[in-house]
Amino acid sequence: MLKKVIFYIVLLSSINIYSQEYILQGTLKDSKNELIISASIVLKETTGKIIANTFTDEFGKYELKTEKLGQFILIANSMGFEQKTIEIKIENKNENKTIDFILTTKVTELNEIILETSRPITIKNDTIVFDANFFRQGNEQVVEDLLKRIPGLNIEEDGTIKIGNEEIEKIMIDGDDMFGKGYRILSKNMPANPIAKVELYKNYSNNKHLKGIENSHKVALNLTLKEDAKRVWFGNMQLAYGLVSENRYEIAGNLMNFGKKNKYYFLTKLNNLGHNVVGDINQLIRPYRFGEAGSLGDNQTVNSLLVLGSNLPNLKQQRTNFNNAEMLSLNSIFTLSSKIKLKVLGFLNTDENDFFRNSLQQFSVGNTSFTNTEDFVGRKKQITGFGKIDLSYDISNNKTLIYIGKFNKTNEKNRSDLSFNNNLLNERLISNNQLFDQKLVFTNKFKENKVFLLSSRYINEKTPQTYSVNQFILTDLFTENANNTKQFSQNQMQFVGFEAHLLNKKKNGDLLELKFGNQLRVDNLETRFELLENENAISFPENFQNNLIYTTNDLYLSAKYRYKFGNYTLLTQVDAHQLFNKLENLVVKSNQNPFYIIPKVGLDWNINGKNKIITSYSYNTTNAGVLDVYSGFVQTGFRSFNKGLEEFNQLNSSSSILNYTYGSWGDKFFANTFIIYSKNNDFFSTNSIIAQNFSQSEKIVIKDREFISISSSIDFYFKPIKSNLKINLGATKTNFKNIINNSDLREVNSLNTNYGFELRSGFRGFFNYHISSKWNYSQVETTIKNNFTDNVSFLDLSFVFDNKFNFQIQTERYFFGNLDKENNTYYFLDFDARYTIKKNKLTLALTGKNLFNTETFRTFSISDISTSTTEFRLLERFVLLKLEYRF
Repeated sequence: MLKKVIFYIVLLSSINIYSQEYILQGTLKDSKNELIISASIVLKETTGKIIANTFTDEFGKYELKTEKLGQFILIANSMGFEQKTIEIKIENKNENKTIDFILTTKVTELNEIILETSRPITIKNDTIVFDANFFRQGNEQVVEDLLKRIPGLNIEEDGTIKIGNEEIEKIMIDGDDMFGKGYRILSKNMPANPIAKVELYKNYSNNKHLKGIENSHKVALNLTLKEDAKRVWFGNMQLAYGLVSENRYEIAGNLMNFGKKNKYYFLTKLNNLGHNVVGDINQLIRPYRFGEAGSLGDNQTVNSLLVLGSNLPNLKQQRTNFNNAEMLSLNSIFTLSSKIKLKVLGFLNTDENDFFRNSLQQFSVGNTSFTNTEDFVGRKKQITGFGKIDLSYDISNNKTLIYIGKFNKTNEKNRSDLSFNNNLLNERLISNNQLFDQKLVFTNKFKENKVFLLSSRYINEKTPQTYSVNQFILTDLFTENANNTKQFSQNQMQFVGFEAHLLNKKKNGDLLELKFGNQLRVDNLETRFELLENENAISFPENFQNNLIYTTNDLYLSAKYRYKFGNYTLLTQVDAHQLFNKLENLVVKSNQNPFYIIPKVGLDWNINGKNKIITSYSYNTTNAGVLDVYSGFVQTGFRSFNKGLEEFNQLNSSSSILNYTYGSWGDKFFANTFIIYSKNNDFFSTNSIIAQNFSQSEKIVIKDREFISISSSIDFYFKPIKSNLKINLGATKTNFKNIINNSDLREVNSLNTNYGFELRSGFRGFFNYHISSKWNYSQVETTIKNNFTDNVSFLDLSFVFDNKFNFQIQTERYFFGNLDKENNTYYFLDFDARYTIKKNKLTLALTGKNLFNTETFRTFSISDISTSTTEFRLLERFVLLKLEYRF
């Protein structure tokens, strides 16, 4: 009850604080009584400190808000007019004041220098520039904090940055990119104070020769540094230790030098606070750019067969991440000459993660019903080493050769102590990954609107795993007198690809693209499952072994033409594929040489400057992968086994897309609706045997599956309250068929809907807020129907009292509809207070997490065969004392 009271007290106090504002408003005119638009209005303290500023609108009107009382100076200024200053006194926040200005024409000498007040946002062609100083609130620590203040940028919980529904490509520093799609390493660690401007590039091209030629909707960010942060070494060091918690710590350091010729960024971070300091590391190691020129092989990877303890609740990761992480990254860019640039990236990450989970699963299929309980305690130790070399050579102004070489090695040791229906099991999993990736891209812009690319790539990746369970619970599946099991697996892939790509943009805007290429992939999958008595192997079950080589050679030709006529753009595309498939499974060899065509058609309609519709239809054919064709069962968990189809397959499907947008990025009102409908003429499903102590699933091909998804988002900026409202609506409906326990083919229908809102303020005063609430409804229907509704809400308050002291409060509320009343609602409270001892030098901070000391967290989920209640252990309450030193 106390947690609920505190949550609503914080909510009501934010409303009360927000309501106490003094509003200045008025109109600017010249001596001829004509309105003056885009004039600068600045409110200053008598000391000269700016506390608020704005510009007059198209009606010559302005409005300023402040929470402060006292004597102030109000300044009106516009190009070609004399500046006018008025002294004002604010005594009561609950009253508004109207102050109109009449500016007189300014006579300017030819040799006079005119200084213009810089605008917070400037737009030039495809570039939008944000003045970082205007959007700072004083409590930003890293780049991610600053970007959260930029209107239109959406920062997700894991650090993903989006403009609308489009994720950004990269974050550059003064025009140079270090991390590409792995930009979260930079945004989560680089200090925000050196940033002068944030530049957003629309219609961005990763290949500079394709700018203005390819049809790009990509976006990228560029951080422009302050002059005193260029060509000098600077950085920071942060130390933190727990005051009321045992052994909680954080150590972080950044060392940088961004010169015109060379750039260096070295960083390190160690913590056991649950912080993920690198984001999704796969975005750094294996970035994926769908359909982009020169992206040959981006979709080629190898998946592990087994993962332990990976499922986590819909909760901030730092609340469940019992970690002990250490990260070191050394990154440099060298301009060797006017034509050669070398980028070197080195990354080392070690982590030790603990998992704690209790679950109750109730299975009900036909006449089979049972309940399983699991008490899982796991630990994962991981070390990842990654290196990348990116060499760019400008042969001439219109010819460039790029080489990218990557090497990654990840070693994991997993262990778990599992109580399964009161049987004590010990799982051990050793999992490794080794990646060797080489890529070469040659670009020749041989005419102003014609570009030719040649790409080649070689990838070698392997993921060996060894998995063992010290108890034998599979007596219903095997008759041997075993007491433990072990599985060794080796999944290795080699890829060699070559592609030629021609882009020809016509003078009328039409675009012709031709691609010709060949991609060869060879997979070697070997699994060996053993039944053991103590340490002696007593059986290798016949249908539980695999040793196959699966080869796919894809020779393809693609032709795409974008035809522009008026406000319409018609897209036509045809892809022709000749496959040469070969499967060697133990002593059996088979071949298949299918040929298929993939057509696609689309229509874009720019109705006017604000309304746009994009549609497309495609008929797709997908070739089966190695994990679809293996013939023996593979162990995928302590009680689960999966099996492939044992034969070649190409699956057919069709999909339609409709996208409607109103407005454009940066408008006060922006709406976007996206609808996708997909029908699988045939698809992979499963024929499963589900029992209490084991499950076996074999892949089968079933006809007809449908999927429809609708998502809408609305962004609206309320100028009177300087807040941005975002409304999200979405629904997804699917149906598929499967077989359970030798039943007839049964149909499964699922429905998921979500709706919610988010309101974020952008005040220039000492107070800001961020409030959100989101509901999720899930339903699964077979012969019975299960459903539930969850809600997640949060309220963040920020107080920047002056340039020395600021304070933040974060509150969260989680509600689960299908849990009992005593366990269906959870509250969390965090805070962060910072005091600057010496400006730009020394800062002292106090941080508290999980102040209500919520120790466990329950969730509810449903599937077509079961309902599950899972309880997770959370990091206990802790308070940290932090000291940051900048140099």
